[in-house]
Amino acid sequence: MCGIIGYIGKSQAVPILLDGLRRLEYRGYDSAGVAIYDGGKIETRKRVGRIANLAELIKQSPPAGTAGISHTRWATHGGVTDENAHPHSDESGQLHLCHNGVIENYNVLKDQLVREGHTFKSQTDTEVLAHLIGKHYDAIGGEPTKGRLVEALRLALKQVVGTYGIVLMHKDLPDVLVGARRGSPLVLGVGKGENFFASDVSAIVAYTRDAIYLKDYDIAALTREEFEISSLLGGASGFEVSKVEFSEEDVNKGDFPHYMLKEIYEQTETIQDAMRGRLSREEATSKLGGLEMTNAELRSVERIILTGCGTASHAAMVGEYIIEELAHVPTEVEFASEFRYRNMPLPKDSLVFVISQSGETADTLAALRESQRKGHRTLGVCNNVASTIARESDGGVYMHAGPEIGVAATKSFTSQVTILTLIGLLLGRIRHMSTTEGLRIIDELEAIPAKVAKILEQTDHIKKIAEKYSGAHSMMFLGRQFNYPVALEGALKMKEISYIHASGHPSAELKHGVIALISADVPSVFIAPDDSVFEKNVSNIEEVRARKGPIISIATEGNTKIEKVSDDVIFIPPCPDFLSPILTSIPLQLLAYHTAVTLGCDVDKPRNLAKSVTVE
Repeated sequence: MCGIIGYIGKSQAVPILLDGLRRLEYRGYDSAGVAIYDGGKIETRKRVGRIANLAELIKQSPPAGTAGISHTRWATHGGVTDENAHPHSDESGQLHLCHNGVIENYNVLKDQLVREGHTFKSQTDTEVLAHLIGKHYDAIGGEPTKGRLVEALRLALKQVVGTYGIVLMHKDLPDVLVGARRGSPLVLGVGKGENFFASDVSAIVAYTRDAIYLKDYDIAALTREEFEISSLLGGASGFEVSKVEFSEEDVNKGDFPHYMLKEIYEQTETIQDAMRGRLSREEATSKLGGLEMTNAELRSVERIILTGCGTASHAAMVGEYIIEELAHVPTEVEFASEFRYRNMPLPKDSLVFVISQSGETADTLAALRESQRKGHRTLGVCNNVASTIARESDGGVYMHAGPEIGVAATKSFTSQVTILTLIGLLLGRIRHMSTTEGLRIIDELEAIPAKVAKILEQTDHIKKIAEKYSGAHSMMFLGRQFNYPVALEGALKMKEISYIHASGHPSAELKHGVIALISADVPSVFIAPDDSVFEKNVSNIEEVRARKGPIISIATEGNTKIEKVSDDVIFIPPCPDFLSPILTSIPLQLLAYHTAVTLGCDVDKPRNLAKSVTVE
């Protein structure tokens, strides 16, 4: 992994490829490279570090051509070196390939190729795949044709165990690019006199709004004027040309210094968009037709499983509290990475939700397939309407949050929690909840965007708090009930972008171990709104105060008691307990953001992280 773009057309390829790679920077990477068909040969340029480094290298000796492939790498096999950067070539040096994913049996394949006389220049699994395809291309022989290259790719992929999103080109075929996918996303962009490959449609949205989202085992061959899509097993593969929902402007920062801050501020709109058209005052409930389930089927559900990774798993934990509170349906949360390997006993009337912003998260996708394999209806909550999870799930709910570019998830978290609240309302109204209660919840939901806007007005106040504590080597985040998952999410945000060690805990667990960490150098962030456990949280705050630990509290407006026991307070508007996570998470996003900026961190591209984890 991590980013791919390929171009074939009438324009110079280098500017388009570099522009596409810059649009994919948010995915995280450690090196970048391009391969360009230039005057009868393929020229490659590869460089460790940022795309700016690659651009500087290209400027010294720019290749000229109208067809090429490019890649940003996030190291999995082999260190971060120029030699390990993509594209990689085969034994002949004529075939060049970019690859996202992992070839699990690359060692076995490499040993065989070495015995056959192949030599390797890198430590990557990708170079092995390039050699394997080149070997089959040479063995087929005959005239250099598009069909010959596609067949060589097909034969090689049948030997591969693992995941891949790949694009490749061959010196013999200056007018052809070929791509394939299994488990790692690849999109085909359709233009006029030009066509594209990309791992994410945001890389090409400036050039075309017509896209084909390739399916697992698809192989696509592009020329300037046409494309063909076939199956790994042979024969044509069906496809649909989709209109990209967002524009070039949607993937620009606008007047904001970072994508993360832009996306924090977008939450007034994205929360509203998650609810738009889904609340019915007439029936005092939510309408989620995408679930593809009748009220009778929903009423028969005996248990709900929510699964996801990272921020999505924290949203799921909030959802567990919300669904049990509103619908009285037993609900469990499983890390998607664990779900696929567990043999968890579930009653036959269990409903599984998989939660993923990208809809391509490898572990979450594997959890979906495992759940379906065991016969459970499995629904998706995701932001990408053309993603693998959206296509393979039995139904679901789209977030409609727009592209999230910042690696640290913000607006996707609040959109996911909003959708899980709608699910809780729907199930509650089917089972036991009165019309009056349903209408009250709708009123509270519709009031949330304005309350979010009120919190965002405090950004300067939160910035001062961040500057005050930016020298801390460690922080603790504590909350109870609905806000325990928010403590985990707040700690994750702080770790991800500021690199300050942070941990999240239930407030009451202080005395069961972590109170040993309290000192004057370790700030504690308490999420303590006016809820059913407020007094309990105040008692925990007093325990930290007694040990001279600095205290930052997230509290409800007008609460004077908590001001007396805290060093700093960030206030949120009043709301019901079950909606408080949407509001309390936003000050923590801003706290992490301003801390990272104060420390000079690369907020949108934190070290070692990728936006969409498409390998296990």
